[in-house]
Amino acid sequence: MGIFDKIKHAIWGEAQAAEATPAAAPKIEPAQAPVSPSAAPAATPSASPATSAPAAAVDIVPLLDAAVKKSGQKLDWRRSIVDLMKAVGMDASLAERKELAAELGYTGDTHDSATMNIFLHKALMKRLSENGGKVPADLLD
Repeated sequence: MGIFDKIKHAIWGEAQAAEATPAAAPKIEPAQAPVSPSAAPAATPSASPATSAPAAAVDIVPLLDAAVKKSGQKLDWRRSIVDLMKAVGMDASLAERKELAAELGYTGDTHDSATMNIFLHKALMKRLSENGGKVPADLLD
């Protein structure tokens, strides 16, 4: 699992946990009634996971705001890749950011960490958006 997937999982994991409770309704089995040979089979709608509607976009703002609050630190995930990674409980070391840079296609100098960090934040927001995240427009610039 790459760094991007770890970040996505850290964010989405919170959303999936919140959605799991309502979705986990008890399964009701149809009554086992005798079927007469002359009775026509009743049409029953079938709902399979493969045909269900796609999940709604995951709004990252409340999830990341909650993660920052939970961390107890003053973090600005909206502007800082380091703070975003810290908010979701990840290692924000230069080595981890260089690995993320490689995943996201950064072609600049990885020794220029300020420029790389700006790229990483923008690229991460874009990739989250492309993968089902609801990202504010001002973070996609």
